[in-house]
Amino acid sequence: MKLKRKNVGAGILMVVFTVLFFVLTSKFFLVASSQSAEGVDLIEYGKRKWLKSDVLDAKRGTMFDRNGEVIAQDIPSYSVIAILDKKYPNHIKDPEEAAEKLSRVLDSDKEDLEELLSKEGRFQVEVPSGRKVSYRKKEQIEKMKIPGVDFLRESRRYYPNQGFAAHVLGYTGNGEEGVQTGLMGLEKSLDKYLQEKDGKISFVGDAFSRAIPANKESITPPKHGQDIYLTLDEKIQLYLDEAVQEAAKKYKPEKITGIVADPKTGRILAMSNSPSFNPNKKDIKNYTNFAVSYPFEPGSTMKIFTLAAAIEEGKYNGNEVFQSGSYKLPNIGRPIYDHNKRGWGPITYNEGVQNSSNVAFSKLVREKLGYEKYRSYLSKFGLDQKTNIDLPNEKSGSILYNYEIEKVTTAFGQGTTITPIQQIQAATAIANGGNMMRPYVIDKIMDPETKKTVLSNEPKVAGKPISEETAKQVRDILETVVTDGTGKPYMIDGYSVAGKTGTAQIVGKDGKYISGWGENVFSFLGMAPKDDPKLLVYVAVERPKVEFPEMGSTPVANIFTSVMKSGLQYLNIQPEAKVKNQSSKVKKSYGKELPDYTGQSAEKAKSDLEKLGMQVSVIGSGNDITNQEPYEGAYVMKGERVILRTSGDAKMPDVKDWSYMDILRISKLLGLKETITGSGFAVKQSIKPGNPVKEGDFFVVQLEPPKVTESETDSEEEENVEDPGSSEEQSQDEDLPVTD
Repeated sequence: MKLKRKNVGAGILMVVFTVLFFVLTSKFFLVASSQSAEGVDLIEYGKRKWLKSDVLDAKRGTMFDRNGEVIAQDIPSYSVIAILDKKYPNHIKDPEEAAEKLSRVLDSDKEDLEELLSKEGRFQVEVPSGRKVSYRKKEQIEKMKIPGVDFLRESRRYYPNQGFAAHVLGYTGNGEEGVQTGLMGLEKSLDKYLQEKDGKISFVGDAFSRAIPANKESITPPKHGQDIYLTLDEKIQLYLDEAVQEAAKKYKPEKITGIVADPKTGRILAMSNSPSFNPNKKDIKNYTNFAVSYPFEPGSTMKIFTLAAAIEEGKYNGNEVFQSGSYKLPNIGRPIYDHNKRGWGPITYNEGVQNSSNVAFSKLVREKLGYEKYRSYLSKFGLDQKTNIDLPNEKSGSILYNYEIEKVTTAFGQGTTITPIQQIQAATAIANGGNMMRPYVIDKIMDPETKKTVLSNEPKVAGKPISEETAKQVRDILETVVTDGTGKPYMIDGYSVAGKTGTAQIVGKDGKYISGWGENVFSFLGMAPKDDPKLLVYVAVERPKVEFPEMGSTPVANIFTSVMKSGLQYLNIQPEAKVKNQSSKVKKSYGKELPDYTGQSAEKAKSDLEKLGMQVSVIGSGNDITNQEPYEGAYVMKGERVILRTSGDAKMPDVKDWSYMDILRISKLLGLKETITGSGFAVKQSIKPGNPVKEGDFFVVQLEPPKVTESETDSEEEENVEDPGSSEEQSQDEDLPVTD
């Protein structure tokens, strides 16, 4: 009986296990066939549990200047996070202490940070003042060893030269889904080229996200943004930025704009505005690029193109005499006046150009050229249409040419409005043998991985309004404006400058011209060297704060002469001296041609140069010369500094009283990254004399003008000071009919 019960029990167990086996087997086949259980997709569940992924960071395209120097790039940055979950081993243990330490580095309010770090029910928080901090700050925080503080690696847009060409480059911000997007300038207009797309790597991993060797990785590579190469020259742009900001600080004008161009190609080498901003900080008060988006009455710089039209048509006789002072038009109540009201008596047209006579240019258009012919030249010079420069938001001025008074005043730059970039384009015809070049700032766009050029710009002739002979004649006359006329403040020692001053009135809110000392737009459009211009520079300053007798053109002259001289020297354009009789146009090279001293003894070279009256600085511990500044073949004058680099370690000399050019030369010779502030001669230097120096070091030098005693002041300056009513500074006033 007992055995029977055992057999029955065993049979029951066998039946139970058999049923369970079939149930489990059925379930297995059901799950295997349907690939789901309890409504859960097992394939997707497995992927979520074991398939790991990570983002492969892409980089926004980099911007370079024409020499390959980086002017906008993505750099690593870090966002500070704090883990608050107490179940996590590494969490914020003391919110008060953590807040106190973080506030020191992040410049944040300690109480606000403590409140943030004390939040309940949060796994982690992001510290608002800790977004996109630099690597240096990350290191500072790491050294504090604050429990619970960690970092998320990101990237941010960085502009190494701070406010460098800010309105040209623009800036970026977070767009949709936090993607970095261009919001202004080239960053915005070229966003489709610069935009990056992150990649992704997927792999099967264990619980610790370690890849399982038997499985292959799936990689979607990142797509980096394309690199932009601009025509801007870092050095020339910095010269212009510095000069503009210095004038803005001293004279506090409403606006300043400056443009430097290569007249042979149309390449824009520098473009600057004030007010400006730092795209790293986005401290923006002015969003307008005045150089391309601000049409205004140009004033007398317009006379350049009126003169060129008259010469091209054979209607200009520079020796012909006319009566200056005023010019009465039929059926017009009030006459056209010269800027000094009384004129200069009977003078020649050449003298009229030099003195910027409104009467001279009114007569040229009305009596010699004719209104229709003159209007055709305004179109030939592109003054009635956009230049189509590759910058966003370009505007075109308006040619006011309906009534006779408007046609006459357009001849000397009143009523009609044009932009600075339109003037630059038109002036390239004067500087470039009659060929007018389209201005542009984008040289090429290149794929950083394939090195394939995606887009390329080449110099393009926008028209030929005048002949080569006319262009030369205009430059010759404009040179006398600088040597003998209203442009004397724009003379540069050693270089012949051709250009024209401009003083334009500003229409107030009431529709009438604003009057008062300095209440104008003062400008200058000039090129140098005159016979073969390498640089074309336009500067305009609106309503500078000047007190009589200081001229409103002073800040314009300061910017122009500083930038033009520095630019020509940087380009190694050899200076030339002019004989005193400017009208003869005879020039001669001066100075001694510097031989090649490399490989020679420094002691002997120094002795030879000192016998010729040169100042000589030898840098290096060796005796054999390896390099020199100026370069072989350069012309040097008696008293000029020659720097000889020898073999061996270099030590910084005392540069006190060295000139701007001397600082540039030693920086170039030693490969230093120089920053020069002020003007005049060196008074302070960041690298102390005798300290070792190596390539790539930063070298900051402060310049100051030499102190001049009263007895040394040139009496000619006193003769040139005139009362408020006797200078071009006060252009056509309310005696001229106001036009709409």
